[in-house]
Amino acid sequence: MQLYGGIEAGGTKFVCAVGSGPDDIRSEIRFPTTTPQETISQAIAFFQQQARQVDLAAIGIAAFGPVDPNPASPTFGVITSTPKAHWSNTDLAGAVRRSLGLPVGFDTDVNGAALGEQRWGAAQGLDTFLYFTIGTGVGGGGMVGGKLMHGLVHPEMGHMRLPHDWQADPFKGTCPFHGDCFEGLAAGPALHARWGQPAETLPPDHPAWALEARYIALALANFIVTISPQRIILGGGVMSSPHMFPTVRSQVQQFLNGYVQSPAILEHIDEYIVAPGLGNRAGVLGAIALGQAASG
Repeated sequence: MQLYGGIEAGGTKFVCAVGSGPDDIRSEIRFPTTTPQETISQAIAFFQQQARQVDLAAIGIAAFGPVDPNPASPTFGVITSTPKAHWSNTDLAGAVRRSLGLPVGFDTDVNGAALGEQRWGAAQGLDTFLYFTIGTGVGGGGMVGGKLMHGLVHPEMGHMRLPHDWQADPFKGTCPFHGDCFEGLAAGPALHARWGQPAETLPPDHPAWALEARYIALALANFIVTISPQRIILGGGVMSSPHMFPTVRSQVQQFLNGYVQSPAILEHIDEYIVAPGLGNRAGVLGAIALGQAASG
């Protein structure tokens, strides 16, 4: 069986693994995302060590962004205008390819996770669906017609502008580019800045959660009427609070107000807006899937 390397390159941590799928992970390591040189060197050292023990066919990288995912571009594999300090214009895929001498598949972290979910998780059998992570940042990706979503660059769904009731929520937002975009209002750092404590410490009856669910549901309603996904998968630390899914589902139905006449939304929304089938492994397994795709 061929083995692949996967790098889930997150803004907070890197997860690197070797395997062929959910039931075959041979080795895994995780470490904090610090400077580009230190972090990429740690990832390369891990795979160099693994390559002395097993044959690796390719490496897949699912990275925080924005990135350049176009293989025909001279800056393919580069993290571009990211708000992550010191990481702008970092040639991540190129550094890995040059050091390891292997084919490298590269995409956004959310597109990678979406590919993993389509192959092994909650999107099996679907060709048009969305995957979101709502945590340190807000990112969205997915497939349309069986292909990962690309275009001019790649989707930046976390930077959608949402209706913002300034009386109900005078918070200006945390996005350094747009202030009160989806990410600026609803990512983990926004909850911390707005309420003065980390999201995971807020009790279930705190008003933060009703507001958070409203912003997420507004965004999802917009994406439902534009992309018409067959399913929406919500991952990330913010969605790990058990009360979030029922509230988001209910508010999506309210915002759509019966306009989208599909049983999936009207009758079976519990099966339409779902958690990742791969859990918190969606990112690194998606990276392995990108490696498989890159090896041909």
